[in-house]
Amino acid sequence: MTKGNIGVTTTNIFPVIKKFLYSDHEIFLRELVSNAVDATQKLKTLAGAGEFNGPTDDLKVQVKLDKDNGTLTVTDNGIGMTAEEIDKYINQIAFSGAEEFLNKYKDSANAIIGHFGLGFYSAFMVAKKVEIHTLSYKEGAKAVKWTCDGSPEYEMEDCDKAERGTDIVVYIDDDEKEFLEQSRINTLLNKYCRFLPVPVIFGKEQEWKDGKYVDTDKDKLINDVEPLWTRTPTDLKDEDYLKFYHAIQPGQEDPLFWIHLNVDFPFTLTGILYFPKIKNNLDIRKDRIQLYCNQVFVTDSVEGVVPDFMMLLQGVIDSPDIPLNVSRSYLQSDRNVKKISTYITKKVAARLEEIAKNDPKAFEQKWNDIKIFIQYGMLSDEKFCDAAMKFALLENTDGKYFKLDDYKKLIEGEQTDKDGNLVYLYATDKEAQYTYIKAAADKGYDVLLMNGQLDTPFVGMLEQKQEKSRFVRVDSDVLDNLIRKEDVKPTNLTDEQQAIASTLFKSQIPAVEKSEFYVTYAAMAPTDKPIVITQSEYMRRMKEMAQFQPGMSFYGELPDAYNFTLNTNHKLIQDAIENAEKALENELKPIDEDLKATANVIKAIRDLNKDGKGVPDDKKKDLEDNENKERELRDKKNAIITNYAQSQDKVKQLIDIALLGNGLLKGEALNNFLQRSIDLL
Repeated sequence: MTKGNIGVTTTNIFPVIKKFLYSDHEIFLRELVSNAVDATQKLKTLAGAGEFNGPTDDLKVQVKLDKDNGTLTVTDNGIGMTAEEIDKYINQIAFSGAEEFLNKYKDSANAIIGHFGLGFYSAFMVAKKVEIHTLSYKEGAKAVKWTCDGSPEYEMEDCDKAERGTDIVVYIDDDEKEFLEQSRINTLLNKYCRFLPVPVIFGKEQEWKDGKYVDTDKDKLINDVEPLWTRTPTDLKDEDYLKFYHAIQPGQEDPLFWIHLNVDFPFTLTGILYFPKIKNNLDIRKDRIQLYCNQVFVTDSVEGVVPDFMMLLQGVIDSPDIPLNVSRSYLQSDRNVKKISTYITKKVAARLEEIAKNDPKAFEQKWNDIKIFIQYGMLSDEKFCDAAMKFALLENTDGKYFKLDDYKKLIEGEQTDKDGNLVYLYATDKEAQYTYIKAAADKGYDVLLMNGQLDTPFVGMLEQKQEKSRFVRVDSDVLDNLIRKEDVKPTNLTDEQQAIASTLFKSQIPAVEKSEFYVTYAAMAPTDKPIVITQSEYMRRMKEMAQFQPGMSFYGELPDAYNFTLNTNHKLIQDAIENAEKALENELKPIDEDLKATANVIKAIRDLNKDGKGVPDDKKKDLEDNENKERELRDKKNAIITNYAQSQDKVKQLIDIALLGNGLLKGEALNNFLQRSIDLL
């Protein structure tokens, strides 16, 4: 028997390992099984190099529990170790046998997982004692037993192990008894080891007998040694991909389609990414894509390797070239990671373009299920955006789909304004905005349907990408202003008539919560509606963008601003104004004359400020008195018009019809409208 000290520089190394080496203690099982797999893979490599002549078709890893003795054992029939190798690779912490082996057999040992020489020591996170029983493949080698109780001291002696390979016997600590439960170990093996390239056995297969499940003589294989992503795509059928999808995402409905990743230069990467039905749910979860390294599960937090927008996808990625830190639990910042992320983005974009080109109808049918994914990608990733401009679709209110360039060609003849700007009209609700959509269609215009969760920022992005183009919601202004073909036609109202009309209508608009109305005028066609209610594109879009950008939250607090546009060419509007003008002529004439005289006095006083020094001090009181008089006269005039308006049921009816058409007439105002409609009949 020999005794010695493990080569560490501090006696506190084991407490550090126990507390800080790995974020989760359960990782120890993954590390021990991975090491065991490495031992078998090394033997295959040696056999391929002609340095081992024995069989390699029976290689396996076995996990056993002995609850009575409090042990968990991981056994392999791989390369084994000599006493010298134990001294070199176990007694010297962080001297990785895998690293040295990789350097020697770098052309044929790509499946070796370990890199740091620390995985074995993860056992001490859950152990009060660890034993190694090992026999090297080398001819004439002696079996060795190594024992350590978590202190820097170890014991190493000969043992009677007869079969080549290594047994790691972990005596589970009293505080970690969960790792002696079969269900717990089964869960961990299924999580970390279900796709390892070497058979991993745990327990026995069971069968139903005499009213209960009992063990059979058949070993239970817990892993698939050839998972789908390691196989050639041409050898696989759709049902293979679907079966694998439901294995990794149980309970989900079938995916729309998938992408099989397979690249070996300038890095090695394989995997399968599935497109689930996403609809309008921007649910960015970090656990839908699993990262593997040589078929060993590493993490399902794949930030960095996969761009953020692809967190909407599901599947697996496997690459031995992704640099990991000691615990394999977090990705390190590295050029390879960025290259891999770029490649995945490029591959996904190419696959989408291929589907859109080869089967456009099928792509259209899937569009609403993947629209949010593509839009999110275009908004967050410049390279994906450039690629997606070729296959992204726009849907119009008739349910037809168009590629961006095709739609531009469709509308540029009719929807280019007098300044050469291409105007894209869109609606967000076909039912609520039906009147506006129909008015646009009657003029030969096409209207897009933009009712998705990301359509507001998407529209802004398209405006930036496409020169001399703008998107306007079809109800954001009167149609002639949305696509202006000629200069604005002046209204035929005098200033006095506009003043009467403004108060006549605004005073009778019922209160609408968090809304403000501004009366405007437009000389539309006599056949157009008498009143058109519109909402500023700019302000409405700012309010919508406030949902996505916290810095714009103040826009969200502002009331909705509506333009209450009177069609001055419509007979009902003309009659209402003319009737008011005639009915109020005698009352308003002296007030208007007084207003005019007062305005002249105010102007004369202000004109005294010719040298920029302000109104002379002796005239300031006169100016203030006349300004107050002007306000009082206007208030008096507005009160007279308002009092008259209250008796004008036709005015109220015109207002309420316009509000009703925009879903703004509710509660008491709606009830009043209904009663008035009956009375007018």
